[in-house]
Amino acid sequence: MTEVDVPQTRPPEPLSIHIVKASNLDVCHKCASGKGTKGDNVQITVKVEFGEKVLGESPKVDCVPDTPAEIDYTATLNCSFEDPLVLDEISYKPVVLTVTEVLPKEKKQKEEKTAQLGQCTVDLLPLVKGATKHHYNLVINPLPGSPLETIPPEGPKPEMEVVISVQESLLEGTQIDQGNLMTLTIESLYSTPESWTMTGSQYAYAAALPIPMSADKETPVVFANGALKPSIDKEPPNRQKKWAVPGSAQGNSIYIPESFLPPDNIDDEDGEFKSKDDREHRHTAETEKLRVSWNTERRCYLDSLATKSFQDKIAKCRYWPVEVMRLPQPAAAKGKKSQNANTVDDEGSISYHGVAFVNLAPLLYPGVKRIRGAYKVHAYTDHAMHEKTKRKTGFGEEAGKIAFNILNRNSASPFPKKAGKEGGEKKEKEVKKGRSMSIAQHQQANPTPGGPGGQAPTEASQTIKSDTGSEMEGQPPVNVEGQQYVDAKAYVMLEISLTRPLIPKRPPEELARRVAEYIPPRPLFPKRTDGAQRAVEDFHNQVGSVANLILDEFRDQFGDLLKVDDEPQTVEAMESRRQKLIYELNSSGKYFAFKEQLKYAVVKIVREKYLKTSAFEDRQELQTFLSELYVYLIDQMHVALGKFLALEDQAPIPKPLTDSAQLKHFAREAEVNGNYELATKYYQERIARNRNDPSHWFDYGTFCLYINDITKAEECFKECIAIDQKHLQGLLLYGVVCTLSERNEAAETFFEAATCVDPKSILAWTMLGLFYDAVNNEIGAEMAYLEANKLNQAAAVAEAKALRDDDVTKERLARGEHESEDKEVDHDQGGLAPPSVPDIKQPSPPSSDKPPTSARSGKGSVSDTRRMSASKRSDIHLRPEQSPQLQDNVGSKIKTESSTSRPGSHYKMGSQRGTPQPAEETEEPPIREPTPVPRCSIYMQTIEWLIEVKAVPFTERALAHELLSPMGGPTSGYHINYARLKLQKKEYKEAENSLDEALQFDYQNPDAWALMGHVKYMTNDVEASRDCYERTISFTSDAAEMHSIYLRLASIYLQEEKFSNAKNTFLMACKRSPSCVSWLGVGIACYRLGELAESEDALSEANILNNTDPEVWGYLSLVCLKTGRQLEAEQAYKYALKLNLSDYDLLTEIQHVQQDVGFGNPEF
Repeated sequence: MTEVDVPQTRPPEPLSIHIVKASNLDVCHKCASGKGTKGDNVQITVKVEFGEKVLGESPKVDCVPDTPAEIDYTATLNCSFEDPLVLDEISYKPVVLTVTEVLPKEKKQKEEKTAQLGQCTVDLLPLVKGATKHHYNLVINPLPGSPLETIPPEGPKPEMEVVISVQESLLEGTQIDQGNLMTLTIESLYSTPESWTMTGSQYAYAAALPIPMSADKETPVVFANGALKPSIDKEPPNRQKKWAVPGSAQGNSIYIPESFLPPDNIDDEDGEFKSKDDREHRHTAETEKLRVSWNTERRCYLDSLATKSFQDKIAKCRYWPVEVMRLPQPAAAKGKKSQNANTVDDEGSISYHGVAFVNLAPLLYPGVKRIRGAYKVHAYTDHAMHEKTKRKTGFGEEAGKIAFNILNRNSASPFPKKAGKEGGEKKEKEVKKGRSMSIAQHQQANPTPGGPGGQAPTEASQTIKSDTGSEMEGQPPVNVEGQQYVDAKAYVMLEISLTRPLIPKRPPEELARRVAEYIPPRPLFPKRTDGAQRAVEDFHNQVGSVANLILDEFRDQFGDLLKVDDEPQTVEAMESRRQKLIYELNSSGKYFAFKEQLKYAVVKIVREKYLKTSAFEDRQELQTFLSELYVYLIDQMHVALGKFLALEDQAPIPKPLTDSAQLKHFAREAEVNGNYELATKYYQERIARNRNDPSHWFDYGTFCLYINDITKAEECFKECIAIDQKHLQGLLLYGVVCTLSERNEAAETFFEAATCVDPKSILAWTMLGLFYDAVNNEIGAEMAYLEANKLNQAAAVAEAKALRDDDVTKERLARGEHESEDKEVDHDQGGLAPPSVPDIKQPSPPSSDKPPTSARSGKGSVSDTRRMSASKRSDIHLRPEQSPQLQDNVGSKIKTESSTSRPGSHYKMGSQRGTPQPAEETEEPPIREPTPVPRCSIYMQTIEWLIEVKAVPFTERALAHELLSPMGGPTSGYHINYARLKLQKKEYKEAENSLDEALQFDYQNPDAWALMGHVKYMTNDVEASRDCYERTISFTSDAAEMHSIYLRLASIYLQEEKFSNAKNTFLMACKRSPSCVSWLGVGIACYRLGELAESEDALSEANILNNTDPEVWGYLSLVCLKTGRQLEAEQAYKYALKLNLSDYDLLTEIQHVQQDVGFGNPEF
C-alpha cells in the first residue's frame, strides 16, 4: 500500500466538538437594562458552525447566577479523507460558537424571540498536528449590541469550556514525519501609491500567492480582508492575527486566540529594505503614510509530496510571487437581482496589480523554519513574472474572483459603506485631479473601477490584460497603475513559517559523533590497569618517597654537624645518630605517618599478588602468611632502595634551552629560507617533546600542506582532532584536506562541526560557505555567508560600543578633574564665584538586541587599517585594542557627538509605534549615529588565515569573492594577499604585477614593499631587493613579517661586503627574535670585521640554539685558528665535517688558514 492510497482507503474520521459548560453569562443582566432582564436566569443556546456549514445547536440551558451552565453538547464534523484538502481546510478554518439568548415570551407572543450574545472560535490546529484531544477555555467575545458589551473591563469575562477530540489521530506515522504545516501571515502594505486616499470611493485590497497543495497542482491562497488605514490609526504594540476565513465570526472573534505578530528587529529580517536609507524610508512609511492592513494568518497543510514539490520549486527558482491588487468594494445589501447583475463585471475588475518577489531560498538553509521581512512591490507584468519566477502568468484574475466571492459571503465586511452615486463620482474626480498627468491620461481611456458607469470595471480589467499581454506582441510590458507601487517604494510585510524545516539541520551531538567516527578521540593518558606488577611498582615508589623524607629529616638534624666535623666517623657516633633519629621520628609522629603512607601499597600487594581478600580463620595460617609477606616486603624494600639510591648518583637530564615557541620560530625561519629538511626536524622535535599538544600537530600539518604532502598533512590533522575533538582550526583544515581529496561528505561534516564548536566564529562560517561554493551548493553558500556577515556586523557594533564606552569614561574622568579644580577655585574666592552647573552624567546606552551604532566614518580609518600588519588585521574584529589609530579617529568623532544620548535603538521605535511616547513628543529627535562598518570583509579575514595555513585552493576562491564583494574589490589589501598567494606558488611575475597595483593604492605600505623585496630576492635581483628592504625598514610602521626582511637584507650586505651594515641588521633580527641563523650572521660579520671575540660570542649563541649547524662549527674553527687554540680548532673542524659542511668556499678558506697557522687539521 503506497502513501497515496492511504487517504482513499481510510474511512471518515468523526471530529467531536464537545461544549462542556459556560460561565459568567448572567453578568450581563446585572449590568444592562432592557429585554432579557426579567428574572435572574438567562436561557441560552449555542450554535456550532464550521465554514458555511451548521454542525448543530445545543438545547436550551438555564444560566444560574454564580454557577457555570452545564451545556454538555457535542457536535460532530466528519472528516472524509477522500478529499485530499480536508486537512488543509481543518487547519485554517475555525469552528464558530455563537451564544444566543432565548428571550422570555411576552403576552400574546406566538414565537420565541432570541438575541445573540457573543461568539468564540475554536482552533482545530492541534488535531492537524497529530493530537487526539485538546482542551480550551475560551473567552466569549460580545457581538455588536449585545448586553455583554456593558461588562466593565475589571469584571469577570464570560467563558466557555470546549474539548475537541478524535478517536484516532488525523495523521498517520508517515504523514507526521514527512508532512508539513505552513503558516502564511500577510501583515501590511506600506508606502501605498499617492493616488490612494481615505475619501471618495472605498475599495477592498487583496493579496494572493500560489501554494502547492499537491505534487502537481498549485492553489492560490487569497487574503481578501485588506483595509486602507490612515497614519493616525496606529497599530497596537501586540497585533493579534486574524482568521483568513472567519466564516460567520464577527467582532473580536475574527482574531485567532493567543496568536500575535512578533516584533522582530530589522537586522533579523530576511527581506529587502534593510539598508540605512531604506530604514529611514520605512520609518516614514510606517508612521506618516497610508497603509493597507491585513494582519491575517492562513495555515496550509502540505503532505509529503507537496512538501517535496515546494522544496524542488524553491531550489529551481528561489523567488516566489506574492500578488497584491485592489478590488471594488462589495455593494451594500440590495436586491438579489441588482446584485447578481453586477457580479459578472465585478469579479474580474482588479486594478493596481502589483507583485512582490519573495526570496524563499532561506527556507532551504539547514534548520530554518521561518522567514519574515519587507519585500518590494513591483508592477505586475507577465514578462517580470516569467523572468523572476519562471512562471508564464500569475493568479491575479483567479485570485480576484476568489477574493470577491469571499467579500460577498462575508456579512461582517470590515470596509465602510460606499458613498452615493453622485457623491462618489464627484470625489473620484477630485482624486483624479491630484494625480500625475500620465496616470490621468491612462485612466481617461481606462476608468478606475468603482467609478460611474457600468462598464468601468470591465475596461479596467481589459487594461490589465492588455498591459500584461503586450509582451506577446513584441512591445515592452507596461502597467501604469502598478508602476505607482515602484514610484512610491511600496513594500509588503509578510511571514512564512513551517512546523519543521525543509532541510533538517544536524544537531551538534550528531556532528560530534560523526567526527568521532571519522577520527576516534585519543585519550590524553594511556589506560592504566591494576595488577601484581603494578602493585609492586607502587610499593617501590612509596618506599623511595619515604626514604627521601627520612633522608631530609636526617640532613635537617645532622647535616651541619657532618659538614663541620672532619674527623673519621666512629661506630658509637653513628649509632647515637640512629637512635636520635628514631626517637625524633617516634616522638613527632612522623613514623606513623610513614607507616600509613606505605599501608595502602602493602594492601594492594596482599590483594593483587597473594590474592588475599578475606579474613583468616586459622591463626596459624595468618602467622605463616605474615612471615612470608614480611620477608617479601623486606626484599622489595632493598630493591627499591637500591634503585632509588642508584638514581641519585646519575646526573640529572638538563632542561632544553629552547621552548616550543622558539622551535616554531626556527621552523618558520627554515621554511622561509627553503630549508624544508631543517623545518621538518624542528616540527618533529616539537611533537616529540609533547605529543599531546594539538597545536604541535596542527603546525606540522600546515607545513606538510605547504610542501604538498597531503597524506602526511591529513595524518597530522587527524592527530590534532583525536587529541582535541573541538579544535576549530584542525576541524577546518581537515575539511580542506577532505575537499582536496574529493571526499565531500566527510568535508561537510567537519566544516559543519566547526560551526557548532564556535557558532560565533566568522572564520568557520566563511569556510563553510567556501566549501559549498566548491561543491556548487549556492543556497548553502548563501546561508553561510549571510551568517558570517551578521557576525562581522555584530563584531563591528560591539567594537564601536567599546570604543564609545571608553571615550565616555575618559570624558567623565576628565570632567571630574576639571570640576574638582573649579571647586578649589571657588573655595579660594570665598564663595563669590557664580554657582556651577551640576554635572549630569549621561547613562551609557543599555545593551539590547540591536547594539548601539558607532560614529566611525570617513576614509582615514580605512587607510590606517591598510597600513596595519597582516597579523593584526587577521583578528582585528576580535581585538579592537590593537588599532590605536582607529581608536583615535573614532574617539574624536564620538566626542563631538557625546552630547546627544539616547537610551535605545532608533529603529526599535518603529516596532513600538503603537505605544505612546510622552517623553519624546516634546523633544527633538536625536541625531542618528552612523551604523558601524566592519573594517574588512569576511573574505579578507579568511584570506589572511588561509594564507597563513597554506590552503591554496580555498585562498584562490576567497580572493575571487573578495574581488566581487561590496566591501572589498581590487583594494591594496586584496593585491597584497594575492601577491602572497603567488609567492607561495612561486609565480613571481604575477606577484610583482599585483604588488605594482597595490603600491598604486598605497605607496607607503610596508607590507607591499616587503613582498616586492622578496619577489626581487627570489628572482636574484639583488640591488632591487636591497632597495625594497631598506625602504621597508625605514617606514615608521613595521611590516607583518620583519624577521625574514632583516635576514635577507643582512645577507645581501654580506654579499656586497658591507660587513658593518650586515652586523647591525643581523643584530636587529636578534633583538626581535633571536635564532641560530641571526646569531650566525652576526658572527660572520664580526669575523670579517676582525672582531674575533664578538664573533666567538655570537657563534656560541648560535651553537646553543642549534648545535647541528655545520656552518657554525666551521666559523668557530676559523676563530679558534685565528686565536691560536689548536685543540678547539681541530674539534670544531671535526664537527663541521661530521655534520657534512657543504659550503665549498668556507671549506677552502678553513684549509688555507690551517696551512697558514700550521695546525687545525688532525691529518697534518
